[in-house]
Amino acid sequence: MNAVEKEIRELQQTLREHNYRYYVLDDPLISDAEYDRLFRRLLEMEGRYPEYITPDSPTHRVGAELLQNFGALEHRIPMLSLANALNEEELKDFYTRIVKFTGDPCTKLVGEPKLDGLGVELIYEKGVLVAGSTRGDGYTGEDVTANLRTLRQIPLRLQGRDFPELLEVRGEVIISKENFVRLNKEREEKGEKLFANPRNAAAGSLRQLDSRISAKRPLEIFIYAPGKIEGWSFKNHWEFLQQLKSWGFRINSMNTLLQGETEMINYFREMEERREILPYDIDGIVIKVNDLMIQEKMGVRTRTPRWAIAGKFKARQEVTQIESIDVQVGRSGILTPVANLRPVHIGGVTVRRATLHNQDEIERKDIRVGDWIILERAGDVIPKVIKVIEERRPAGTEPYRLPEHCPVCGAKVQQIDGGVAVKCVHRECPAQLKNGIRHFASKAAMDIEGLGEKIVEQLVDEGLVRAFTDLYRLRAEDLAPLERFAARSSVKLTEAIRASKKRPLKHVIYALGIPNVGEYLARILAEHFGSLDALLQAETEALTAIEDIGDIVAESIVKFVSDPDNRVMIKALQSEGIDPRLEKGSALPLKGKTFVFTGTLKDMTRDAAKELVQELGARASGSVSAKTDYVVAGEEAGSKLEKARKLNVPVLDETAFLSLLEEYRTKT
Repeated sequence: MNAVEKEIRELQQTLREHNYRYYVLDDPLISDAEYDRLFRRLLEMEGRYPEYITPDSPTHRVGAELLQNFGALEHRIPMLSLANALNEEELKDFYTRIVKFTGDPCTKLVGEPKLDGLGVELIYEKGVLVAGSTRGDGYTGEDVTANLRTLRQIPLRLQGRDFPELLEVRGEVIISKENFVRLNKEREEKGEKLFANPRNAAAGSLRQLDSRISAKRPLEIFIYAPGKIEGWSFKNHWEFLQQLKSWGFRINSMNTLLQGETEMINYFREMEERREILPYDIDGIVIKVNDLMIQEKMGVRTRTPRWAIAGKFKARQEVTQIESIDVQVGRSGILTPVANLRPVHIGGVTVRRATLHNQDEIERKDIRVGDWIILERAGDVIPKVIKVIEERRPAGTEPYRLPEHCPVCGAKVQQIDGGVAVKCVHRECPAQLKNGIRHFASKAAMDIEGLGEKIVEQLVDEGLVRAFTDLYRLRAEDLAPLERFAARSSVKLTEAIRASKKRPLKHVIYALGIPNVGEYLARILAEHFGSLDALLQAETEALTAIEDIGDIVAESIVKFVSDPDNRVMIKALQSEGIDPRLEKGSALPLKGKTFVFTGTLKDMTRDAAKELVQELGARASGSVSAKTDYVVAGEEAGSKLEKARKLNVPVLDETAFLSLLEEYRTKT
């Protein structure tokens, strides 16, 4: 090693050590000025001698060039969700199950704060960070390696000399409360849109296509779990956490080794009390069995481990005032009262509105305009009125009643079948039409790109669209005079509308907006009936004979297809050329088969491949089991491929997969 390379390597290692002391241990040994001097010297040397630059250099945290989009990274071991315990009793039930399994009434546990951020995975090979991704759907995440490299609490090279050949670790990317306030203040001064809460700010900052933007955001990370590890083993989770520190990772100082139910409950209570004074947001705790062998034996459910649970804190509550009540009309005509509130900050979110559900709910709680109320974010998400503070009720308030006429079209409303719902039954109500068209054009339905909320508003208000079929009669010149429409966008939208005529039957059925029929049941109906004509003849007895369809759903389907107006609407769509057919039996040759996709396919995305097998009646699963019929393995296939081989599940490469599909299509 010559003198130049020796100096660069020493500067890199010195800066790595000072980064670790400053960002992980919070115990710096040198001043900021001295650190800056060393950093500038390394930049200068690497600039003059670029042949000695390494990917793990401390200078490589400023962000890279703009990406066009994120790639996908498959997790070798799924990043599972956690089951929730909503109170102490449910935590105790969890512990009872642990004791029943282990036979040990004093089982050792690890307690950790449940951080409210964005889950990520980091991958190290021979001690060097090579990739990083978001949690995604638990099986595949977005490749945000360049952005994660900008976080100074993430070591680009592990500390020490002894580490696994392959190390995957999971962590939570967050923004502290203080930095969140500072970030929003800066955005406000620039006239930029404010982030709703620290979690949104962290997620938005990490998912930037330009990692130079991520580098400027005050992102932090805590590491808390392993992924796949090769060349190293641990006896328990606590040992793993301590080893993380020696490799240069930041773990949470609130992590605690616990023994027995009493210590677990005390930890839950203590963390709930400390919640507001912590520098970052938490919405609960996580309890894990410490012994890794017990974890392995207990295994997992479909998407949650049996050996861990999230203890959720009580929802946050605040007091605010109802300033007015609006009534929204949904696509089915149901009237929903919504309270407009004096803005109130709850758990990092400014809440201005809360649904009041229906007239029965309003009367039960005696909610009135002007009332001071206790508002709760149920599950830390949905605003909910808990109670009225009657002692603070202003004089002269009156009980609130939903209007007798639709606030949009003025038609008289009706109570539905003696239930709590109140409905506008006027078929041409603009609110119902607008919401219906939004649903009809949505991605899971007719997938009409460009037909957004503002455009739907204009089309209905200008009288251009009074029914779904009117969309298919629009011409580019009809759209050109509308706001925000140029000649090109007018042509583009009309082309997208025409292209939607080719949508498969399951999407068309979903687009109809049949009550209680979502995407899954739309597919089941498509497979069973095979055409719109057959669906129009549906009877209750035949429907209830279909797996997954119960009495209530069957009744709503029959009621929908029996309605004269709905029948006219379906026939009108057919006259416009929207009449997809799926022959039963022979047209679904893969019915009952289960496919799992892993790795990167060359000629299509995995979503496109899943769509292909689903069109032929198969199920696309995210995990491999003995019941899996085929595993389709692309490049860089991971643990799913290994598991398929162990279980003797047939494995297809992309060419064999396409040949199989062609073979089955030929049979139809």
